[in-house]
Amino acid sequence: MARIAQLAAERRFLQIARPLERTGFHNYATKSVAGSVVIYEKVTPLSNTIVPDSPPPSQYDLQRLHDFVNDSKRLVVITGAGTSTECGIPDYRSPNGAYSIGFKPMSHQDFVSSEQSRRRYWAGSFAGWRRFIGAKPGPTYLSLAQLETKGRVRGMITQNVDRLHFKAGSKPIELHGTTHEIICLNCGELTDRHLFQNRVKKLNPEWARAVEALESGEAGSDANFGMRIRPDGDLDIHERFFRKENFYIPDCKKCNGILKPNVVFFGDNVPKPRVDLCMSLARSADALLVVGSSVMTMSALRLVRAAADMGAPIAILNIGPTRADDLAHLKISARSGEVLPQLLDMGSMSVPSS
Repeated sequence: MARIAQLAAERRFLQIARPLERTGFHNYATKSVAGSVVIYEKVTPLSNTIVPDSPPPSQYDLQRLHDFVNDSKRLVVITGAGTSTECGIPDYRSPNGAYSIGFKPMSHQDFVSSEQSRRRYWAGSFAGWRRFIGAKPGPTYLSLAQLETKGRVRGMITQNVDRLHFKAGSKPIELHGTTHEIICLNCGELTDRHLFQNRVKKLNPEWARAVEALESGEAGSDANFGMRIRPDGDLDIHERFFRKENFYIPDCKKCNGILKPNVVFFGDNVPKPRVDLCMSLARSADALLVVGSSVMTMSALRLVRAAADMGAPIAILNIGPTRADDLAHLKISARSGEVLPQLLDMGSMSVPSS
């Protein structure tokens, strides 16, 4: 079963909060598409009360990580939800994650078999999308992109679906897919998410107005269909508004099939070609660095085990325990957004020979 940490966040409106000083998080404009017209929307930065507390990294650990990276010639990096919590996108399994307040993510089986489940998912997702894409890559993403530029990273695999790596300039393999694409479950046609959002808005003008009311009006009122922002940033939509069956989901334009975000939901499998590609990369590594992941999903754990089986040393940079701790040669429990910039400031690294 694959963990898509950002799916919970994508369905949420997050509380407006002071930007996180430790990551230099700030406003920026995102691009959306309406027909042939490009529209730029100002978005509000995401709340960042979700990052678990952790002590700063020791100089000893920083030096060990520096040596680990510098000694490698074919370093592969695997990233997870912890890299995005520092950018304001909640995860599932951290102490402040969605599981801690009883949130249960959408399963593949529920989405496929229940129209009501699809309507509930897409209503929350439609409402939360604008805030979700307001996240900007923080120091972790920017530092990893710099390591790639320096020739220190041979390849990267991410479990995240938010495309913050791409915003930072990296092009990792997206193990669990991306929310930025919509896929038809019948014919496989892919659609840009911004175009899909525009179709949803046209089909559901009352919901579009409710979204605006949630940001400017009284939470929980009829004007915004009973939507409330919970203290943790989750999106609560009153059940009575779904009984009216007043939220309409677009069908595939090509075959009228069911549309789904192009991500691996719980209970679904990662496509085999993608698995094979990731496995090949992991096995080619002479060192593997895990950043911001508890490695609880089997899809990620298999990759770490594959690298270890090939003799590659494993380093883990993650707050709290992980499922791969017994494989790690080096474990640092600290914020990656604090560790990696310091790593880059420690001095020049040799450029690995090909």
